[in-house]
Amino acid sequence: MKALVLVASKNFSYVDVPTPTITEPDQVLIQIKAASICGSDVHGMDGSTGRRIPPIIMGHEASGIITAIGSAVHNFAPGDRVTFDSTIYCGNCFYCRRGEVNLCDNRRVIGVSCQEYKQDGAFAEYLVVPERILYHLPDEVDFVHGALTEPIAVAAHALGLAKLSPGDSVLIVGTGLIGLLLLQLVRLHTSGTVIAVDIDEKRLALAKKLGADVTIVAGTEIGSRIKAVTNGRGADQAFEVVGSEKTVATAIEGLRKGGRLTLVGNVSPSINLPLQAVVTRQLDLQGSCAIAGEYTLALQLMAAHKINLDPIISAVAPLKDGALWFERLYNREPGLLKIVLEQ
Repeated sequence: MKALVLVASKNFSYVDVPTPTITEPDQVLIQIKAASICGSDVHGMDGSTGRRIPPIIMGHEASGIITAIGSAVHNFAPGDRVTFDSTIYCGNCFYCRRGEVNLCDNRRVIGVSCQEYKQDGAFAEYLVVPERILYHLPDEVDFVHGALTEPIAVAAHALGLAKLSPGDSVLIVGTGLIGLLLLQLVRLHTSGTVIAVDIDEKRLALAKKLGADVTIVAGTEIGSRIKAVTNGRGADQAFEVVGSEKTVATAIEGLRKGGRLTLVGNVSPSINLPLQAVVTRQLDLQGSCAIAGEYTLALQLMAAHKINLDPIISAVAPLKDGALWFERLYNREPGLLKIVLEQ
């Protein structure tokens, strides 16, 4: 089969590789129809994260058609249109038994190669995955949109952890892909003021179209401007969707006393935290990792056209051209958000 392989740091080859085969009775073979490029793939292609050690076939956001099934597969059949969780969880550990499959002690992320394991991904013609991470793709959802189920579910997981109340004011720091998806989900759940902050004015303009009431360019008296639209207090809730020291500080500054911050971004492995502000203002900080069952909700929202994906998809291109699109994303070409690669 053909695959886009990261053969060295920032170096891809579109080459023939062996087609994966079913080796366990609970597995299925999927013909990949569409796979989207995640920001973690772009960050990882230069080796800086240690989670894309070459050679590796990346890609964990995808959809396709089942072409073969193992003997123990009962809920799926050849010909079914599907998507799948980005995490292969064991189903047996302490966390899996609690339903916290995103925290599985034995988790393997599709398209990741690190010191602990290597799990080839979806930038290829075929992929083998276990049945337990599969989801049927509704008829109303095409393959391109189906490839974005994973990031929608990531946003939905963060929203669920926040326990948003119907009238909460919400601050979203970062209007990249996840931020814009989260914005739309937040808009469905609150009548309160929704505020978006970013350094990119074009992305803020898109955020406005997708439901933000107020947009603020980072670095422009953010605290006072947020208070001005939140009864002088600050936002009830904040989501940080970048993962840098400055953006986390911005989110903390924009919260009211007793507010909650959900941390989704993790570009930086560590940051300095304004601890005194967190303690004396009694803020609630929590992390949000991956997905724990939100795929069903994500698919329902797409099927009901509650999520607008078209403004977020910058291009749909052939997989063979993937190296070019990775380079453009890595170089932060203005205006690019989500690229979907098709077979």
